[in-house]
Amino acid sequence: MCLDGARRVGAKILVSGGSRCNVTNRVVSERDFWGGSSRTIRSVLRAFPVERTIGFFREIGVDLHEEENGKLFPDSNSSRTVVEGLLREMARLGVDLRCGERVVAVRRDSDAFVVTTGSGGEFSARAVVLATGGRSLPKSGSDGGGYALAAALGHGYVPTTPALAPLLLDGERHSELSGVAMPARLTVRVEGESDVKLDGALLWTHFGASGPVVLDASRHWHRARLEKRAVDVLLNLCPGETFESIEASLIEEARARPRALPATVLAKRLPAAVAESCVRAAGLERVTMAHLTKDERRRLIQVLLTTPLSVVDSRGYAFAEATAGGVPLDEIDAASMASRRCPGLYLVGEILDVDGRLGGFNFQWAWSSAWVAGRAIASACQS
Repeated sequence: MCLDGARRVGAKILVSGGSRCNVTNRVVSERDFWGGSSRTIRSVLRAFPVERTIGFFREIGVDLHEEENGKLFPDSNSSRTVVEGLLREMARLGVDLRCGERVVAVRRDSDAFVVTTGSGGEFSARAVVLATGGRSLPKSGSDGGGYALAAALGHGYVPTTPALAPLLLDGERHSELSGVAMPARLTVRVEGESDVKLDGALLWTHFGASGPVVLDASRHWHRARLEKRAVDVLLNLCPGETFESIEASLIEEARARPRALPATVLAKRLPAAVAESCVRAAGLERVTMAHLTKDERRRLIQVLLTTPLSVVDSRGYAFAEATAGGVPLDEIDAASMASRRCPGLYLVGEILDVDGRLGGFNFQWAWSSAWVAGRAIASACQS
Protein backbone atom coordinates (compact mmCIF):
# COMPACT_ATOMS: atom_id res chain seq x y z
CA MET A 1 0.00 0.00 0.00
CA CYS A 2 1.21 3.50 -0.85
CA LEU A 3 -0.19 6.48 1.07
CA ASP A 4 0.24 9.97 -0.38
CA GLY A 5 -0.94 13.18 1.25
CA ALA A 6 -1.49 14.89 -2.10
CA ARG A 7 -4.70 14.44 -4.06
CA ARG A 8 -2.55 13.81 -7.13
CA VAL A 9 0.81 12.06 -6.99
CA GLY A 10 3.98 13.18 -8.72
CA ALA A 11 3.70 16.96 -8.32
CA LYS A 12 7.46 17.39 -7.94
CA ILE A 13 8.12 15.23 -11.00
CA LEU A 14 5.63 17.26 -13.02
CA VAL A 15 7.35 20.59 -12.35
CA SER A 16 10.93 19.34 -12.58
CA GLY A 17 13.21 20.19 -15.46
CA GLY A 18 10.92 22.91 -16.75
CA SER A 19 8.04 20.38 -16.80
CA ARG A 20 10.19 18.03 -18.89
CA CYS A 21 11.67 15.98 -15.98
CA ASN A 22 15.42 15.49 -16.00
CA VAL A 23 15.10 11.80 -15.06
CA THR A 24 18.80 11.15 -14.46
CA ASN A 25 22.25 11.87 -15.86
CA ARG A 26 24.47 9.81 -18.15
CA VAL A 27 27.23 9.71 -15.52
CA VAL A 28 26.41 9.72 -11.81
CA SER A 29 28.80 9.09 -8.93
CA GLU A 30 29.12 9.92 -5.25
CA ARG A 31 31.17 12.98 -6.26
CA ASP A 32 27.97 14.62 -7.52
CA PHE A 33 26.50 14.72 -4.01
CA TRP A 34 27.02 16.40 -0.67
CA GLY A 35 25.75 15.62 2.81
CA GLY A 36 26.33 12.21 4.37
CA SER A 37 29.00 9.57 3.83
CA SER A 38 30.32 9.33 0.27
CA ARG A 39 30.91 5.62 0.80
CA THR A 40 27.24 5.05 1.62
CA ILE A 41 26.10 7.13 -1.34
CA ARG A 42 28.44 5.19 -3.66
CA SER A 43 27.12 1.86 -2.40
CA VAL A 44 23.50 2.81 -3.02
CA LEU A 45 24.18 4.28 -6.48
CA ARG A 46 26.12 1.20 -7.58
CA ALA A 47 23.31 -1.11 -6.50
CA PHE A 48 20.99 0.54 -9.03
CA PRO A 49 23.12 2.55 -11.48
CA VAL A 50 22.09 4.78 -14.36
CA GLU A 51 22.02 1.93 -16.88
CA ARG A 52 19.39 0.12 -14.84
CA THR A 53 17.39 3.31 -14.44
CA ILE A 54 17.34 3.77 -18.23
CA GLY A 55 16.33 0.14 -18.66
CA PHE A 56 13.56 0.40 -16.09
CA PHE A 57 12.01 3.45 -17.71
CA ARG A 58 12.26 1.82 -21.12
CA GLU A 59 10.37 -1.20 -19.75
CA ILE A 60 7.52 1.02 -18.54
CA GLY A 61 7.29 2.80 -21.88
CA VAL A 62 9.39 5.89 -21.16
CA ASP A 63 12.38 6.11 -23.51
CA LEU A 64 15.03 8.68 -22.64
CA HIS A 65 17.37 10.83 -24.70
CA GLU A 66 20.54 12.67 -23.76
CA GLU A 67 20.99 16.43 -23.84
CA GLU A 68 23.67 18.92 -22.79
CA ASN A 69 25.88 17.93 -19.83
CA GLY A 70 24.59 14.35 -19.87
CA LYS A 71 21.04 15.18 -18.80
CA LEU A 72 18.50 12.49 -19.70
CA PHE A 73 14.92 13.48 -20.52
CA PRO A 74 11.91 11.51 -21.74
CA ASP A 75 11.61 11.46 -25.53
CA SER A 76 8.18 13.04 -25.16
CA ASN A 77 9.80 16.07 -23.46
CA SER A 78 6.93 15.92 -20.98
CA SER A 79 7.24 15.09 -17.29
CA ARG A 80 3.67 13.81 -17.42
CA THR A 81 4.97 10.85 -19.42
CA VAL A 82 7.16 9.88 -16.47
CA VAL A 83 4.33 10.10 -13.93
CA GLU A 84 1.93 8.17 -16.18
CA GLY A 85 4.53 5.46 -16.78
CA LEU A 86 5.12 5.01 -13.05
CA LEU A 87 1.38 4.91 -12.33
CA ARG A 88 0.84 2.29 -15.05
CA GLU A 89 3.55 0.13 -13.52
CA MET A 90 2.04 0.49 -10.05
CA ALA A 91 -1.34 -0.58 -11.41
CA ARG A 92 0.22 -3.54 -13.23
CA LEU A 93 1.84 -4.70 -10.00
CA GLY A 94 -1.38 -4.26 -8.05
CA VAL A 95 -0.11 -1.52 -5.75
CA ASP A 96 -2.88 -0.03 -3.63
CA LEU A 97 -2.30 3.71 -4.09
CA ARG A 98 -4.32 5.99 -1.83
CA CYS A 99 -4.10 9.72 -2.49
CA GLY A 100 -5.23 12.43 -0.10
CA GLU A 101 -4.17 10.28 2.87
CA ARG A 102 -1.53 12.32 4.69
CA VAL A 103 0.30 10.27 7.29
CA VAL A 104 0.35 12.10 10.62
CA ALA A 105 1.82 9.41 12.87
CA VAL A 106 3.70 6.11 12.70
CA ARG A 107 4.27 4.03 15.80
CA ARG A 108 5.86 0.68 16.43
CA ASP A 109 3.40 -1.78 18.02
CA SER A 110 4.93 -5.16 18.91
CA ASP A 111 6.08 -6.67 15.60
CA ALA A 112 4.15 -4.27 13.37
CA PHE A 113 3.64 -0.60 12.68
CA VAL A 114 0.45 1.37 13.05
CA VAL A 115 0.18 4.16 10.49
CA THR A 116 -2.37 6.92 11.16
CA THR A 117 -3.61 9.38 8.56
CA GLY A 118 -5.19 12.80 8.87
CA SER A 119 -8.55 11.40 7.85
CA GLY A 120 -8.52 9.11 10.90
CA GLY A 121 -7.53 5.96 9.05
CA GLU A 122 -5.23 3.40 10.67
CA PHE A 123 -3.19 0.84 8.79
CA SER A 124 -1.04 -2.00 10.05
CA ALA A 125 2.20 -2.94 8.30
CA ARG A 126 5.22 -5.18 8.86
CA ALA A 127 7.45 -2.64 7.10
CA VAL A 128 7.19 1.10 6.51
CA VAL A 129 9.08 3.21 3.99
CA LEU A 130 9.40 6.94 4.57
CA ALA A 131 9.67 8.60 1.15
CA THR A 132 8.30 11.98 2.17
CA GLY A 133 10.95 14.19 0.57
CA GLY A 134 12.52 17.20 2.25
CA ARG A 135 11.29 20.79 2.47
CA SER A 136 11.84 21.99 -1.11
CA LEU A 137 8.84 23.06 -3.17
CA PRO A 138 6.41 22.64 -0.25
CA LYS A 139 3.41 23.19 -2.53
CA SER A 140 4.23 19.82 -4.08
CA GLY A 141 3.67 18.16 -0.69
CA SER A 142 7.26 17.89 0.57
CA ASP A 143 6.95 20.26 3.52
CA GLY A 144 9.30 18.49 5.93
CA GLY A 145 6.61 16.49 7.73
CA GLY A 146 8.61 13.29 7.33
CA TYR A 147 11.31 14.47 9.71
CA ALA A 148 8.91 14.40 12.66
CA LEU A 149 7.77 10.89 11.70
CA ALA A 150 11.40 9.74 11.60
CA ALA A 151 12.19 11.45 14.91
CA ALA A 152 9.24 9.72 16.61
CA LEU A 153 10.79 6.41 15.54
CA GLY A 154 14.20 7.24 17.02
CA HIS A 155 16.02 9.07 14.25
CA GLY A 156 18.19 12.14 14.47
CA TYR A 157 18.09 15.24 12.33
CA VAL A 158 20.72 17.27 10.49
CA PRO A 159 19.29 20.83 10.31
CA THR A 160 18.08 21.56 6.80
CA THR A 161 18.64 24.41 4.37
CA PRO A 162 17.48 25.05 0.81
CA ALA A 163 19.65 23.62 -1.97
CA LEU A 164 19.54 24.35 -5.70
CA ALA A 165 17.89 27.71 -5.03
CA PRO A 166 18.31 31.04 -6.86
CA LEU A 167 20.34 33.61 -4.91
CA LEU A 168 19.26 37.10 -3.84
CA LEU A 169 21.93 39.77 -4.33
CA ASP A 170 22.39 43.21 -2.83
CA GLY A 171 23.00 46.26 -5.00
CA GLU A 172 21.71 47.15 -8.47
CA ARG A 173 24.11 45.54 -10.92
CA HIS A 174 22.09 42.36 -11.29
CA SER A 175 18.84 44.19 -12.12
CA GLU A 176 20.60 46.08 -14.94
CA LEU A 177 21.65 42.72 -16.42
CA SER A 178 18.34 40.92 -15.85
CA GLY A 179 17.71 38.30 -18.51
CA VAL A 180 21.36 37.97 -19.59
CA ALA A 181 22.73 34.40 -19.53
CA MET A 182 26.40 33.46 -19.77
CA PRO A 183 28.97 30.83 -18.76
CA ALA A 184 30.66 31.53 -15.44
CA ARG A 185 32.64 30.05 -12.57
CA LEU A 186 31.70 30.59 -8.95
CA THR A 187 34.13 30.06 -6.10
CA VAL A 188 32.47 29.57 -2.71
CA ARG A 189 35.01 30.42 -0.02
CA VAL A 190 33.94 29.20 3.42
CA GLU A 191 35.93 29.88 6.57
CA GLY A 192 37.87 26.75 7.55
CA GLU A 193 37.14 24.80 4.35
CA SER A 194 38.71 24.32 0.94
CA ASP A 195 37.27 26.48 -1.83
CA VAL A 196 34.42 24.98 -3.83
CA LYS A 197 34.73 25.83 -7.53
CA LEU A 198 31.67 25.41 -9.74
CA ASP A 199 31.28 25.95 -13.48
CA GLY A 200 28.10 26.39 -15.49
CA ALA A 201 25.59 28.80 -16.91
CA LEU A 202 24.62 31.89 -14.91
CA LEU A 203 21.41 33.86 -15.43
CA TRP A 204 21.16 37.42 -14.14
CA THR A 205 17.69 38.22 -12.76
CA HIS A 206 15.80 41.14 -11.28
CA PHE A 207 16.31 39.68 -7.78
CA GLY A 208 19.89 38.43 -8.15
CA ALA A 209 21.19 35.40 -10.00
CA SER A 210 20.01 31.97 -11.08
CA GLY A 211 21.12 29.31 -13.54
CA PRO A 212 22.81 25.95 -12.87
CA VAL A 213 26.08 27.28 -11.41
CA VAL A 214 24.20 29.54 -8.98
CA LEU A 215 21.79 26.81 -7.91
CA ASP A 216 24.72 24.47 -7.22
CA ALA A 217 26.45 27.15 -5.15
CA SER A 218 23.41 27.95 -3.01
CA ARG A 219 23.67 24.92 -0.72
CA HIS A 220 27.27 25.77 0.20
CA TRP A 221 26.33 29.37 1.04
CA HIS A 222 23.38 28.23 3.14
CA ARG A 223 25.35 25.57 5.01
CA ALA A 224 28.06 28.10 5.89
CA ARG A 225 25.49 30.59 7.16
CA LEU A 226 23.75 27.86 9.16
CA GLU A 227 27.08 27.01 10.81
CA LYS A 228 27.78 30.73 11.40
CA ARG A 229 30.93 30.68 9.30
CA ALA A 230 32.13 33.49 7.07
CA VAL A 231 31.38 32.83 3.40
CA ASP A 232 32.19 34.67 0.19
CA VAL A 233 31.01 33.92 -3.35
CA LEU A 234 33.40 35.09 -6.06
CA LEU A 235 32.36 35.42 -9.71
CA ASN A 236 34.68 34.58 -12.61
CA LEU A 237 33.19 35.80 -15.90
CA CYS A 238 35.94 34.20 -17.99
CA PRO A 239 36.11 30.54 -16.91
CA GLY A 240 38.98 28.70 -18.53
CA GLU A 241 41.18 31.80 -18.73
CA THR A 242 43.91 33.08 -16.43
CA PHE A 243 44.99 36.52 -15.31
CA GLU A 244 47.98 36.24 -17.62
CA SER A 245 46.00 35.15 -20.69
CA ILE A 246 43.50 38.00 -20.32
CA GLU A 247 46.25 40.56 -19.72
CA ALA A 248 48.12 39.42 -22.83
CA SER A 249 44.90 39.70 -24.85
CA LEU A 250 44.18 43.23 -23.59
CA ILE A 251 47.73 44.37 -24.35
CA GLU A 252 47.41 43.01 -27.89
CA GLU A 253 44.02 44.72 -28.31
CA ALA A 254 45.56 48.04 -27.18
CA ARG A 255 48.17 47.71 -29.92
CA ALA A 256 45.66 46.73 -32.60
CA ARG A 257 42.78 49.05 -31.58
CA PRO A 258 44.20 51.92 -29.51
CA ARG A 259 41.09 54.09 -29.86
CA ALA A 260 38.63 51.37 -28.86
CA LEU A 261 36.87 51.52 -25.54
CA PRO A 262 37.44 48.64 -23.08
CA ALA A 263 33.72 47.78 -23.16
CA THR A 264 33.91 47.32 -26.95
CA VAL A 265 36.93 45.04 -26.60
CA LEU A 266 35.37 42.99 -23.80
CA ALA A 267 32.15 42.56 -25.82
CA LYS A 268 34.12 40.13 -28.03
CA ARG A 269 34.16 37.67 -25.12
CA LEU A 270 31.20 38.74 -22.96
CA PRO A 271 27.60 39.87 -23.55
CA ALA A 272 27.71 43.60 -24.30
CA ALA A 273 25.70 44.57 -21.21
CA VAL A 274 28.04 42.56 -18.98
CA ALA A 275 31.11 44.10 -20.61
CA GLU A 276 29.78 47.59 -19.94
CA SER A 277 28.93 46.64 -16.37
CA CYS A 278 32.48 45.38 -15.76
CA VAL A 279 34.02 48.57 -17.14
CA ARG A 280 31.78 50.66 -14.89
CA ALA A 281 32.70 48.53 -11.89
CA ALA A 282 36.37 49.21 -12.65
CA GLY A 283 35.70 52.95 -13.15
CA LEU A 284 37.00 52.97 -16.73
CA GLU A 285 34.02 54.18 -18.78
CA ARG A 286 35.86 57.02 -20.55
CA VAL A 287 39.30 55.49 -21.00
CA THR A 288 40.46 54.20 -24.40
CA MET A 289 42.63 51.13 -24.75
CA ALA A 290 45.66 53.30 -25.61
CA HIS A 291 45.34 55.22 -22.34
CA LEU A 292 44.64 52.21 -20.14
CA THR A 293 47.41 52.14 -17.53
CA LYS A 294 48.90 48.93 -16.17
CA ASP A 295 47.10 49.37 -12.85
CA GLU A 296 43.78 50.10 -14.58
CA ARG A 297 44.15 47.08 -16.83
CA ARG A 298 44.82 44.84 -13.87
CA ARG A 299 41.90 46.34 -11.96
CA LEU A 300 39.65 45.46 -14.87
CA ILE A 301 40.99 41.91 -14.96
CA GLN A 302 40.27 41.50 -11.25
CA VAL A 303 36.66 42.53 -11.93
CA LEU A 304 36.46 39.87 -14.64
CA LEU A 305 37.96 37.09 -12.54
CA THR A 306 37.13 37.73 -8.88
CA THR A 307 34.09 39.94 -8.44
CA PRO A 308 32.45 39.29 -5.04
CA LEU A 309 28.74 38.56 -5.26
CA SER A 310 26.90 40.27 -2.42
CA VAL A 311 24.63 37.35 -1.53
CA VAL A 312 22.04 38.25 1.10
CA ASP A 313 19.86 35.12 0.92
CA SER A 314 18.27 32.67 -1.50
CA ARG A 315 14.68 32.46 -2.67
CA GLY A 316 14.17 29.73 -0.08
CA TYR A 317 12.36 26.41 -0.06
CA ALA A 318 9.53 27.73 -2.23
CA PHE A 319 11.94 27.88 -5.18
CA ALA A 320 14.60 25.36 -4.11
CA GLU A 321 14.82 22.15 -6.11
CA ALA A 322 16.35 20.13 -3.28
CA THR A 323 16.94 20.11 0.47
CA ALA A 324 20.32 19.85 2.22
CA GLY A 325 20.28 18.09 5.59
CA GLY A 326 17.75 15.61 6.95
CA VAL A 327 17.99 12.19 8.58
CA PRO A 328 21.68 11.32 9.13
CA LEU A 329 22.93 8.83 6.59
CA ASP A 330 24.90 6.87 9.18
CA GLU A 331 21.57 5.85 10.75
CA ILE A 332 20.78 3.84 7.58
CA ASP A 333 22.09 0.48 6.39
CA ALA A 334 23.35 1.19 2.86
CA ALA A 335 22.72 -2.39 1.74
CA SER A 336 18.98 -2.16 2.44
CA MET A 337 18.10 1.48 3.32
CA ALA A 338 16.83 -0.03 6.60
CA SER A 339 16.86 2.08 9.73
CA ARG A 340 19.51 1.23 12.29
CA ARG A 341 17.24 2.72 14.95
CA CYS A 342 13.89 1.05 14.24
CA PRO A 343 13.53 -2.50 12.82
CA GLY A 344 11.20 -2.66 9.84
CA LEU A 345 11.58 1.02 8.95
CA TYR A 346 13.20 2.13 5.68
CA LEU A 347 14.07 5.65 4.50
CA VAL A 348 14.70 6.71 0.91
CA GLY A 349 15.24 9.80 -1.22
CA GLU A 350 15.38 13.39 -0.07
CA ILE A 351 14.38 12.79 3.54
CA LEU A 352 17.99 11.66 4.04
CA ASP A 353 20.99 13.95 4.41
CA VAL A 354 21.96 13.68 0.74
CA ASP A 355 21.66 16.38 -1.91
CA GLY A 356 23.01 16.32 -5.43
CA ARG A 357 23.96 18.98 -7.92
CA LEU A 358 21.66 20.08 -10.71
CA GLY A 359 21.28 17.73 -13.66
CA GLY A 360 19.17 14.71 -12.70
CA PHE A 361 21.33 13.56 -9.79
CA ASN A 362 18.71 13.93 -7.06
CA PHE A 363 16.25 11.86 -9.08
CA GLN A 364 18.90 9.15 -9.52
CA TRP A 365 19.39 9.08 -5.75
CA ALA A 366 15.63 8.65 -5.37
CA TRP A 367 15.45 5.78 -7.89
CA SER A 368 18.53 4.01 -6.48
CA SER A 369 17.62 4.28 -2.81
CA ALA A 370 14.02 3.22 -3.51
CA TRP A 371 15.16 0.16 -5.46
CA VAL A 372 17.55 -0.90 -2.68
CA ALA A 373 14.77 -0.59 -0.10
CA GLY A 374 12.25 -2.42 -2.28
CA ARG A 375 14.58 -5.32 -2.88
CA ALA A 376 15.36 -5.61 0.85
CA ILE A 377 11.68 -5.54 1.84
CA ALA A 378 10.78 -8.16 -0.77
CA SER A 379 13.54 -10.40 0.55
CA ALA A 380 12.43 -9.89 4.14
CA CYS A 381 8.81 -10.72 3.31
CA GLN A 382 9.83 -14.01 1.72
CA SER A 383 11.79 -15.15 4.76
